Amino acid sequence: MKQLLLAATLALSLAGPVSAAAISTADRIVAVVNNGVITMSELQQREGEISANLQRQKMAAPPANVLSRQVLDLMINEQLQLQYASTNGLRIADSEIDDTLQKLAAQNKTDLPGLYAHLKQDGLSVEQFRKTLRKDMLLDRLKEREIAGRVTVTDSEVEQILKSTQGLSHAEYHLAMIQINIPERADAAQVEVLRKRLLDAQQAIRGGEPFAAVAARYSEAANALSGGDMGWKPASALPPDFLQLLDHMQPGETTDIVRANGSLFLFRLAEKRDSSGPQLVQQYKVRHVLIRTNEATSEAEAKARILQVQDRLQRGASFESVARQFSEDGSASLGGDLGWLNSGDTVPEFERAFLALKPGQNSGPVRSPFGWHLIRLEETRSQDVSGEREKLAIKQQIRLRKIEQNYNDWLQQLRASAFIDDRLVEK
Repeated sequence: MKQLLLAATLALSLAGPVSAAAISTADRIVAVVNNGVITMSELQQREGEISANLQRQKMAAPPANVLSRQVLDLMINEQLQLQYASTNGLRIADSEIDDTLQKLAAQNKTDLPGLYAHLKQDGLSVEQFRKTLRKDMLLDRLKEREIAGRVTVTDSEVEQILKSTQGLSHAEYHLAMIQINIPERADAAQVEVLRKRLLDAQQAIRGGEPFAAVAARYSEAANALSGGDMGWKPASALPPDFLQLLDHMQPGETTDIVRANGSLFLFRLAEKRDSSGPQLVQQYKVRHVLIRTNEATSEAEAKARILQVQDRLQRGASFESVARQFSEDGSASLGGDLGWLNSGDTVPEFERAFLALKPGQNSGPVRSPFGWHLIRLEETRSQDVSGEREKLAIKQQIRLRKIEQNYNDWLQQLRASAFIDDRLVEK
């Protein structure tokens, strides 16, 4: 990109005098990220995509300068992660893009030509959509490999939460938030400036402006451009003091300013529901063989090895025996047995593969962030998990909290060790 810009500059100089108006319209660099750049045209294109998405959700976009700031920070974070993925040999193969497009078409009850026609209606070319899809899949895989795959939640952590939340209701709350971060070592005057900013947001909500639109304009959280939506939270995942506050609120109401974890918040209660009573869920008993990809084992080598294992199964070897002999997962000593799985217990690629199987059936090679798998679905059952539900919900909440905290810390470290020259505001 730098060479292209230099070439363009040289061509202009050889062509003779250039008017100020012509120079002002030239694409300028708005950020340098290590050895990469983000240009104004790229920023404006991304702003247009996000604004269109907000419009589809019937949400007003924040002011232009606020949107530019939010989107550029997002693009810088993405570029840092994509550079890290490239340096560490993480790739998304064309075949994976093709498979995902087929699945997207099936989910939308159409075929590939129908999907492409829908993209065209939204103003997207197939090439542009594949590029965006590759980026999103790569970012998801990177987060899964570097963060989510390394997060564990112990039984003692769950028990500790259970003890501290005894007697709480079985209610669940659908929440949204506006978050303003307080810098480290901020004095009282700085905190008051931030508090007044949040009071402006509160006043806009009380004046009838939709919470989602205010969140998009004021919030500094990652979900700001999604209207601050936090999804459903069980009572056991929330602090008791906060629960008391929510129990006195009606859906649609907003809290006063809350200070917690180094930030100031406004929370909106969107909906509330009772989660008590029996809950039947479908569970799946699964085995697998895993050949990991890493610095010592390339993508091609791992796939070749999993194909060799598949050949043994096709020639009559038992799944349990080949898992014990060849799998590089901790379940190898159990013959690859992962026990009974619920939806959401594994990464999406793995779950989609076993959901497509019938009991007693083996999958073909399946790629996940951890490597190449062969999967066997042993049996399924419909299980009443109401007795375990609270533990499962707490475990999932702890895991999600750890993932987000670790991911944010990792991203901050990535930014701290990078060269970033932010040129959005011309000096």
